[in-house]
Amino acid sequence: MTARLDIFNLAPQAYKGLAAVKNALQESSLPRELLELVNLRVSQINGCAYCIDIHSRGLLTHGVGVDKVVLVPVWREAEALFTDKERAALAWAETLTRVAQTNAPDADYQQAAAVLGQKELADVTMAVALMNAFNRIGVGMRLVPAALAR
Repeated sequence: MTARLDIFNLAPQAYKGLAAVKNALQESSLPRELLELVNLRVSQINGCAYCIDIHSRGLLTHGVGVDKVVLVPVWREAEALFTDKERAALAWAETLTRVAQTNAPDADYQQAAAVLGQKELADVTMAVALMNAFNRIGVGMRLVPAALAR
């Protein structure tokens, strides 16, 4: 994998906007683990190696067990490892990331809202939107994961 252009330095104002959203989400009421799980799942769906690497490492660094991290792609089958809020957030993240196929149905929204409440659902929605944006940058610019940069 060869990186393409240094988009963060070439478009610094736009990157500052994305970074501001990221900072706001880190200061939100969402638990760090839930936010990282959402970021990891969205990145897995989008096939962004750079972001998968970052968010897997982030979860491990914050004490999440390897068993949970490796089972994120099949969280429905491993649901006992995930809290109700994590499952609701992961389901909503999948629905929004695949919006062209799902059209974000009312039933999915209602399930997420029932568990997360309005504020957390708003924050999860913003996290999903941001991660999808970062994934397009990561894949499009061929950002090199730390595991390959050594």
